[in-house]
Amino acid sequence: MASPTRIEADYLIETAYDPRAAAEAMAGEQSSGTFVPVPGETPELKERSAARIEALEITENAEAPSLPGAGRPKNGDAPIRRARVTLSWPIDNIGPSLPNLTATVAGNLFELKQFSGLRLLDIRLPAVFAEAYGGPKFGVPGTRRLAGIEGRPIIGTIVKPSVGFGPQETADLVKLLCEAGIDFIKDDELQSDGPACPFDERVRAVMRVINDHADRTGRKVMFAFNLTGELDQMRRRHDLVLKEGGTCIMASLNSVGLVGMVELGRFTELPIHAHRNGWGYLSRAPMLGWSYVAWQKIWRLAGADHMHVNGLSNKFSEADDSVIASARECLTPMFEEKPCIAMPVFSSGQSAKQAPGTYEALGSADLIFAAGGGIMAHPDGPAAGVASLREGWEAAMARVPLADYARDHRALARALETYAA
Repeated sequence: MASPTRIEADYLIETAYDPRAAAEAMAGEQSSGTFVPVPGETPELKERSAARIEALEITENAEAPSLPGAGRPKNGDAPIRRARVTLSWPIDNIGPSLPNLTATVAGNLFELKQFSGLRLLDIRLPAVFAEAYGGPKFGVPGTRRLAGIEGRPIIGTIVKPSVGFGPQETADLVKLLCEAGIDFIKDDELQSDGPACPFDERVRAVMRVINDHADRTGRKVMFAFNLTGELDQMRRRHDLVLKEGGTCIMASLNSVGLVGMVELGRFTELPIHAHRNGWGYLSRAPMLGWSYVAWQKIWRLAGADHMHVNGLSNKFSEADDSVIASARECLTPMFEEKPCIAMPVFSSGQSAKQAPGTYEALGSADLIFAAGGGIMAHPDGPAAGVASLREGWEAAMARVPLADYARDHRALARALETYAA
């Protein structure tokens, strides 16, 4: 349970120093202290403003330092120990400010010489943050309403090749996918506003196809246009998508930054599909950086409606249990009165074969399931690729083994043959 007056953060630390002394150095560096006592840091000021160690649990010894550059105490043969530490800060130090929150919970502490490993595991925030930030404007219910999909995952794909197509080639592919029955399409994060495929021309060409398809079928495919850029560019691009009848925009979180995302979240009238490209440099070293559990909370508060979480049996380095933990967190309310729930996006090497495992582990159909090759590389074409994903999810949600369901569903059967490896 979050404190109404204090910010809390959990860390995994690794140190050759006394773990409590190292944690005290963290607390001092990230609040009122520095490396030596200074005039003015009175007991009264410390009581009012200093960070506190709320919990410390030593978990294990490490054979060697995980990261270079760490110091060692004068007793050079001291063991290197790992511990879980919880620090807290009074909200009055910074107020409900996301940019200053990150400076507090993830600032200079990573460089402190006491540590050969330090990772931010989780954060808990007072409810005043929910009052200060809008959070997702659409989330799961708004996304489902705009996509016209209830009771099952939203089946999506990515424009591939990632770059190289011009506006008309992109629109031609979108037409093919619309006719195949796709629910959701997104720009690849590498596709932005280059001379070969200008944003404005791409939006107009793609929306002509989507609007025409909607006029004929009564069903509008959701397309997430990548408007990543500077603030003025993102505002103008958002307005164009809205004017042309689009129902989603996309931004690369690490590229636009926290302030850019906050501003986008405040002015958007469309769901924000938040892409986490670059996430590996924040997370891949197990004793450095961020846990997704902590990281995604900040972006949800800033306004992200959809959050990428990778996928099971993915092409990247992340383990399946980490992927599911990330997705569960996106669907876990942050505050009692303002849940700030975002829809998790599963992608990366996905096909029909991952549907049962994903549903079983997540226990929810509130997700976007995005497949590139899992649709486009289906031997019977994209329509069969889309059908195979729907059939895979029908089987998963009915708790019927894929092989059994595939006996009467050709698209799924062919997918299982094609993506068996």
